[in-house]
Amino acid sequence: MLSFICKRTLAAILLTFVVTSFVFLALYLVPGDPAAMLLSVGDVTPPAQAVEALRIELGLDKPILLQYFTFLGDALQGDLGHSFFNRTPVLDTILLRLPRTLELMLAATVISLAVGIPAGLAAALRQGKALDRFLSLLASVAISVPIFVIGTAMIYFFAQKLHLVPAGGFVRFSQDPIRHLLLLLMPALALSVGFSATIFRMTRTTVATVLTMDWVRTARAKGISERLLMRRHVVRNALGPVATIVGLEMGGMLGGSVLIEYVFNWPGLGSYLITAIENRDYPQVRGTVLVVATMFIFLNLLIDLLYAVLDPRVRY
Repeated sequence: MLSFICKRTLAAILLTFVVTSFVFLALYLVPGDPAAMLLSVGDVTPPAQAVEALRIELGLDKPILLQYFTFLGDALQGDLGHSFFNRTPVLDTILLRLPRTLELMLAATVISLAVGIPAGLAAALRQGKALDRFLSLLASVAISVPIFVIGTAMIYFFAQKLHLVPAGGFVRFSQDPIRHLLLLLMPALALSVGFSATIFRMTRTTVATVLTMDWVRTARAKGISERLLMRRHVVRNALGPVATIVGLEMGGMLGGSVLIEYVFNWPGLGSYLITAIENRDYPQVRGTVLVVATMFIFLNLLIDLLYAVLDPRVRY
């Protein structure tokens, strides 16, 4: 088990390094000069001397490899640089916004698991029946509809037409707990729709497969109750692939949260990243991508370790 953990951890560290390096180098292929954008006012082109002076001040005149190794050295010391536009420390802004994105993802994950796993179990136990067909159709629709369409439709019906919840925004939990949860509810639900459908389909498939195993028939023949069989044996064997898909889908949820945060005006890392890309703010983009990639990679590391606990065969 220790060897398995070490190998997975080293692979995660290497992958984080590769992703960070790729994003750093890819930024320089994006058209647009941050220095020129900072000095531009309307359609007026800034003087070339002023642009060059600002490039020197921001360190953009140095060779790209030197900038890259400087970034790596600073990042290892916990310094992600300062924003080109407002000169605030990038790490401070990320630490302010990261809990909001994590809160949104956690709420969406809890909703998805609470809906997807029971629905998948119910469908697997009633294969081919009306409930199974209805839930499968519902899951197909949920996966097919784009997340921004779901968010916009929820705002239209629940906020504008029915006036049940606010359309969007953010207040701190310490200021107004009830309003904070109301503002969190719709983006979390919108983010969980496709996730719930994916968990449902994986749970249904794996449970249905396990139920066809010979050892399940043997257990039933020995007189084990159906509830005990499902709880101790079938569900445990079926949750390994479900745990894996949860880790992968949470990476997709990070991408989906960018759109959801924008639609519902939720001030998390997603909206911060969009603004940084629009402004060609390299330190903000690099810092945000580094944090998000690290979260995703090590989340999948934890899922791999959980999978090894659920299914000891994976360790070998």
